[in-house]
Amino acid sequence: MKFLLGTHLEQWLWDEATGVGAALQEADVGLFVSHSRLQHRKSRFPPAVVPRWGLDSMGFSMLRLKGRWTVSPREYAQAVLRYDREIGRLEWAAPQDHMCESWIIYGGFHDGLPYAGTRQFVDPAGCMTYEELVIQHQLRSVANFRELESVWGEFRRTGLTSRDSPFRPALQGKPGEPESYLDCAQMYADAGVRLSDYPVVGVGSVCRIQADPVIEHMARGLDELKLPLHWFGLKLTGIPKVWPNIASSDSQSWGTWARRDPRMDGCTHIRVRGKYVGQPSTCANCPRYALRWLGKVVSLITSLESRDLEVA
Repeated sequence: MKFLLGTHLEQWLWDEATGVGAALQEADVGLFVSHSRLQHRKSRFPPAVVPRWGLDSMGFSMLRLKGRWTVSPREYAQAVLRYDREIGRLEWAAPQDHMCESWIIYGGFHDGLPYAGTRQFVDPAGCMTYEELVIQHQLRSVANFRELESVWGEFRRTGLTSRDSPFRPALQGKPGEPESYLDCAQMYADAGVRLSDYPVVGVGSVCRIQADPVIEHMARGLDELKLPLHWFGLKLTGIPKVWPNIASSDSQSWGTWARRDPRMDGCTHIRVRGKYVGQPSTCANCPRYALRWLGKVVSLITSLESRDLEVA
């Protein structure tokens, strides 16, 4: 199983001084960085020092704040082309899919965060049921992936790039209901997309259910697809629940724990803005903390893989 360490610190991609690149090389782990952290840079990106990395399309933030995609597929594909050229070592990029949690669709507040709601754009008349709105989100996810593939094909035909498309399809559905995700897989097939042709296929709308046994039911239900699944936002406790139906995952949950935990011994970082400037800060931006947490993930994966070998 592959793992991508999520981070909001895009400079970890190229800054050798952090030690992140060398540590990830040794652990054979990549980074997962959001398009939102890269899109506004005007100067040329430095080349990557990490062994590989994946790109999050910023779908959650976009739909939470805007209720719709305001970045066109072509704009996103052009940004990915730039990242691939300048940063390099980009393994794959997530599509601009539509998550299907009810609060994403209907809006309001959830876990203390405001959501704009996609329904105002998907169903302005307010006539559709939740199930029908989920189907619309799935269809839009499939259509977006096909458009991204088409734009990248144009880039190849015009000589802008020679690499195959980095975009990977993502399955969406009602959280915890494998039948809904299987329906999404069929939508891809009906659109002429063979999911088995891709080295990884994403599974979205799962980060809020991994503490629930329902995610185990979902993983068993998706097993019939026999696809190399990437589970988006799967925390440390979620990996064993979907094992062995997992090819890769990403998580940035170390940052949440770092904000809650006392600062690590030996850390000297301080606050650089706000009224507490100069005072000791948490390890929320600390590569030492992130790498220590990563060690727990690697140990867990090694343990699960060893257990499978013993059973075999």
